[in-house]
Amino acid sequence: MTSPVTISDVRDAAARLSGWPVRTPLLTHPALDAATGARVFLKPENLQHTGSFKFRGAMNRLLAIPDAQRGGGVVAYSSGNHAQGVARAARLLGMPATIVMPADAPALKVARTRADGAEVVFYDRLTESRETIAAAITEARGALIVPPFADAHIIAGQGTAGLEAAEDLAAMGLTADLALVCCGGGGLSGGFAAGSGVPTIIVEPEGYDDVCRSLAAGHILPVENPGPTRCDALQTLRMADITFATLTHHGATGVAVSEAAVAHAVAFAWRELKLVVEPGGAIALAALLAGAVDVTGKTVLATLSGGNIDAAVLMDILRETGDLPG
Repeated sequence: MTSPVTISDVRDAAARLSGWPVRTPLLTHPALDAATGARVFLKPENLQHTGSFKFRGAMNRLLAIPDAQRGGGVVAYSSGNHAQGVARAARLLGMPATIVMPADAPALKVARTRADGAEVVFYDRLTESRETIAAAITEARGALIVPPFADAHIIAGQGTAGLEAAEDLAAMGLTADLALVCCGGGGLSGGFAAGSGVPTIIVEPEGYDDVCRSLAAGHILPVENPGPTRCDALQTLRMADITFATLTHHGATGVAVSEAAVAHAVAFAWRELKLVVEPGGAIALAALLAGAVDVTGKTVLATLSGGNIDAAVLMDILRETGDLPG
């Protein structure tokens, strides 16, 4: 039976990571409180190194590798945010990194991954297995695989965002009634639930709601008939045993929201919060604004998990929502 990640693991990660990630602030805004009827505190990980929470888990995983095993470098597979997190962590620690990315990954994410010195190997997400490609590279080079979420060190590292949020609320004399957390494979949401101790609702895009359905069913269910989505960071087809065990252990539940709701949230963040947030990073905000969860009168934590959006995509969304002239 797979053991869940707990608060003890997250505290160990926080000690290991001391001085490396940005301690992102909790942000509030009267327009958001008015729109939701709640007191909302946003954890803006779009302001983190590499523009997403992924740096936390990647750095925690790499720091846990003994010095004698670092020479062969690391291999990761990612649509972009984990790629950038691993590339940056590897550069800071002087380790070579190879990242397997889908051929349709956002150009910004590919460019930023390469800018941190990583080698990028492309694959076709419809016809090829990124895990198989990464395993072959690992064997050939004597490298270590750094998975995007199926790893206790990764989940615990992501969980430091939740630990910080709970600590910062406590410093104000507050506790959250619930947390809404962006979810792809469940690494951030599982870690956040463990680190914050707050009842957690994971949020996924419609069509990629395997974690929602898995938690409701009590066993892992894969994505069925996936379609197009702007939430490129959340296109995970199946959660891992360890993320399921962690989310289940902490009593998490889930909701899914539409592409239209996500677009509205991206535009709201740009217009009202003055923040650039990618679609997958805005999905917890989308659930709040769409009323997918009743938060009236509650104190709520919500993640903005990333801000790596191509300018053209942002402009398209702002035109769709009427925030820019067509």
